[in-house]
Amino acid sequence: MKLTIGAIIKQILMVITVFHWNGFASGQAKTADVLIVGGGASGTMAAIQAARMGAKVVVVEETPWLGGMLTAAGVSAIDGNHRLPAGLWGEFRQELYSYYGGPQAVETGWVSNTLFEPAVGNQILKRMVAKEQGIEVLYETTWEAVHKTTSGWEITVKDRKSRKKNISGKVLIDATELGDVMAYLQVPYYLGMDSRSLTNEPYALEEGNDIVQDLTYVITLKDFGEGADATIPRPENYRKDEFDGCCDVSDPATFNKDNNDCFKMLTYGRLPNNKYMINWPKKGNDIYLNVVEKTRAEREVLLEEAKQMTLRFVYYIQHELGFKNLGIAYDEYPTEDGFPMIPYHRESRRLKAKSLFALQHVMTPFDTPQAYYRTGIAVGDYTIDHHHYKYGNAPEIDFVKIRVPSYNVPMGSLIPESFEGLIVAEKSIGVSNIVNGATRLQPVVLGIGQAAGTIAALAVERGVHPSQVPIRDVQAALLESRAYIMPYIDVPTEDPHFKAMQRIGATGIIKGVGVPYKWANQTWFYPERAISEYELVDGLRPFYPALSHYWDASGEPLTIRYLMEVMALCGRSVTIDELEGVWSALELQDDPTAVSQLDRRQAAVLVDYFHDPFTIPVNFEGHPSIDK
Repeated sequence: MKLTIGAIIKQILMVITVFHWNGFASGQAKTADVLIVGGGASGTMAAIQAARMGAKVVVVEETPWLGGMLTAAGVSAIDGNHRLPAGLWGEFRQELYSYYGGPQAVETGWVSNTLFEPAVGNQILKRMVAKEQGIEVLYETTWEAVHKTTSGWEITVKDRKSRKKNISGKVLIDATELGDVMAYLQVPYYLGMDSRSLTNEPYALEEGNDIVQDLTYVITLKDFGEGADATIPRPENYRKDEFDGCCDVSDPATFNKDNNDCFKMLTYGRLPNNKYMINWPKKGNDIYLNVVEKTRAEREVLLEEAKQMTLRFVYYIQHELGFKNLGIAYDEYPTEDGFPMIPYHRESRRLKAKSLFALQHVMTPFDTPQAYYRTGIAVGDYTIDHHHYKYGNAPEIDFVKIRVPSYNVPMGSLIPESFEGLIVAEKSIGVSNIVNGATRLQPVVLGIGQAAGTIAALAVERGVHPSQVPIRDVQAALLESRAYIMPYIDVPTEDPHFKAMQRIGATGIIKGVGVPYKWANQTWFYPERAISEYELVDGLRPFYPALSHYWDASGEPLTIRYLMEVMALCGRSVTIDELEGVWSALELQDDPTAVSQLDRRQAAVLVDYFHDPFTIPVNFEGHPSIDK
């Protein structure tokens, strides 16, 4: 019998599958360098990054898909970082562009610049993982127990046939949707709305509580064509008044009062190929269910309420609004009921970490006692966005009016305060409840995952705990991977001085300018703007004690001659001949002898080249370790 190529591949895959599951049957132990529990947005990126850095990785994923909220939860409309497409987030987006035919092909809904079918997102992520040697994903596998060993960690997992096995590894990453692993390990965490005494945030409540954001059981609809009737049976407990007002599409962030447009409401999450993401907050299918600290069995019972809410909303869309042609896309997910495999959790447990990333660190990053911006490992630009529509009586915090610039997430937010060997990712990092409203968005979580994989790989390579990996080494590895550590909207990865400006920005020697802007906040480096003598000297002071009492710096524009004087004070004398010799090699424009004043780009590149202040270590608070 002659077999086609497709049939041969199918047989090979069947053999691999049998071998894989026989590994469970035999009870043979599995070993890896990095163990990742959760193949969601962060877990997948952590696996790819760690593998690229030479680590052997095992991912334990309870569904048959990769991507978590991006895919398995159906939230396939990317919020934020449209103009910050670096690192693995940028690679994933480029794969989407290639699949669909360019940026315009995924600009199908008004909530996002990048929308895609969940099944396509899963396929792309699986291809990205398959390209890397050293990654094994255990699909449809749950973890049963986790404990420390003398050499690292051991996890007991169970497959879909209830067969158990143990997996050992050196570093553990909790990339679960709700921070379940760290809770099992009794690592301290926070849950719910914080008190002001904990976070020192002016908008925080006087007294904390355990209220979390609404969750959503998203569903994907598709257009079956004009005249089609895809109306589902009337759900139990349906009341049309439950969704009255759902067509309000006014935008509180931009004060747009254009409301009561039902078609526009539906096109909020319109996907390619005439599909629709139903994930609507205003009188839609958000629901308050605090399932975070429930057991798996308890969660399943409660989440059925979320599914029923969504079915009632679908029926309302079809029966009351008249969109009978929009029906459930039963072929989108490998489920019998047409729902995604998991709900969209907007909030989870939050780690008690080395760094508690709070609102003041986002709003005024250069004016807080902690210089967390110097320790950044992922960036975000989405505004503070909380969903409390369905709780009923949540304490009043006008989240949308909290105006912030773009920001970076500190490395210390991924590291437990006093627990070794564990890295925490996904939405469970050490942030305040308020800031979680921004860091929970997909591109930020993808970046958190890439950083987690970087920390893990370096820890394994050096035989140290994740907490002992130098922050600057993690940042340097991320820059090598073309990922941002500073959220500069005007310094793309293609810029010849991308790394130099990122490094100098991460020292604070030359600071960016933050701009709160609609739903896509900004931070600008302004490379071509002039820089003053004082601005440079003041930025250098924390790193060079010789400048601590040096006040011979004015607001005059910085010149080459003055820069040379300051560099000499900092311990590195540079001659004009030496400067001219490296100018063109550094890809700087113009002739240095003809430059009357330096701009921020030139100053950053020259300071980075001659002094390399980025190599001066910083601690988890961002303070440099220098000899006084």
